[in-house]
Amino acid sequence: MQEVLSKTGDPKAPLRGQEFCELRLYDSDSAGEPVYCVREARARWNDEGSQEVWDEPRIEAFATLQEATARYSERKQALAQQGFIYSDMDLL
Repeated sequence: MQEVLSKTGDPKAPLRGQEFCELRLYDSDSAGEPVYCVREARARWNDEGSQEVWDEPRIEAFATLQEATARYSERKQALAQQGFIYSDMDLL
């Protein structure tokens, strides 16, 4: 699962001054064992380069899908409290 969260729901809003957050839940492996990861990365628009600039992602790994899903929900809730209330998944 992957979604991009923003502080505006207007798809025509200019990118200048906006900040986005990508939240992703995915499976991987570590030494042959399955792990479930939650990845959070923030981006903002750079006027000089006319492109988005991504911060270093924050990745957490969990032994079970249930733990990872719970953490994903916690991170999404924390981001909503910071104003990231619009999701690209809501557009589907």
